[in-house]
Amino acid sequence: DNQIRFVKSALWYHGYGRPELYRLPSDGSAGSRELLLAFSWLLHRISLLEQLLARNRVKTGDETSVCTCEDALPNSQKSTTEMAPEYGLEDRIDVRYLQWLNGRLRYQWRGLHAQQQEQCKLLHKIHLFTSGSHMDQILGHFSVTETDLVRQPENYTQLLELLESETMQLEAFLEWKQLEPVYWQWMETVLDNMAEEGNMCESRDAHVEKSGLPKAISSCPWADGLTGQIERLSRDLMNLHDQLHKLVTRRKAAWCEKVKTREEELQKEDFSAAARKIQGSVELKLLDLTSLCAPKNKKMHGSCRLVFRSRHPAGKTGFDGCVSKEPVAAVGAAEVIGDLRLREASLRRELRRLQEECWQRLDEIAEGMDGVICVPP
Repeated sequence: DNQIRFVKSALWYHGYGRPELYRLPSDGSAGSRELLLAFSWLLHRISLLEQLLARNRVKTGDETSVCTCEDALPNSQKSTTEMAPEYGLEDRIDVRYLQWLNGRLRYQWRGLHAQQQEQCKLLHKIHLFTSGSHMDQILGHFSVTETDLVRQPENYTQLLELLESETMQLEAFLEWKQLEPVYWQWMETVLDNMAEEGNMCESRDAHVEKSGLPKAISSCPWADGLTGQIERLSRDLMNLHDQLHKLVTRRKAAWCEKVKTREEELQKEDFSAAARKIQGSVELKLLDLTSLCAPKNKKMHGSCRLVFRSRHPAGKTGFDGCVSKEPVAAVGAAEVIGDLRLREASLRRELRRLQEECWQRLDEIAEGMDGVICVPP
């Protein structure tokens, strides 16, 4: 049961939306075809096999994770007042608890940063002391795994087994790539069969609804009570629909009045000040648009191998620990720092915008409270 719930929750997390899978029994007695569909969806959606290969590969110990990708900031450009639901007082979370969580996260982040700095210092010592010892002139130094193997030669058997296992996985992946078109053709037939069965079930249900239900209702003694409950539910739903329509109409009228008042206030303000403010916001958006429309060839995401380059300027930094005789794509620390600074500036602008929206929202709430004075921090 725990495994089945875990599989369902993981698929839900990744966005799998087929409801038939989540209706399967928890004892595992049915649903093999639904699991096949879900597995095929994962193969196509998240590149499952490639992720498994990257996770199970033999580590050199010189890797570090680098990400200079831009998040989809335009998705978060909506106003917080429009996105935030109106909860009651009983559903609100204590601000002090959020502050405690924020402090704990900051503490753990600083500890992680200190550990990464210590790891980089030790890695620099290994690269410096073994510089010029490697047969590969482009690389020029040993990795952490090679250094450990020099110090403890008896561990070569374990490393050899890991390399053989990785080789077998790569061979299986190449064989899968050759047979992958056959697999997807088979999955097309599976989908067609499931669609035909779904149409047959719908027609059978419709036939039962047309022919069998009136007879059953006429012969059941509790049918009248059930029909009355359905009618009452229908009336309640209609009443709720009318109330929601009236509420939407009132909200729309209040919003139009608010917009009209804001337009009058803008007309009274100094035109030049408003123009400068609009120009500043447009420039910020243009900067974000420029960064988003920039070529993506220099954007990095994932694991990179660190290579010592002070004595070997020809050395290159390869992704995922791949080092060859030919120079591969490399990136310097200065480039990464520049990209991260641009990213930091973009996030700070987004933070200021969100803070201003929150302050405006708090001012609106404070205006509706009598006898309450809000002092900003």
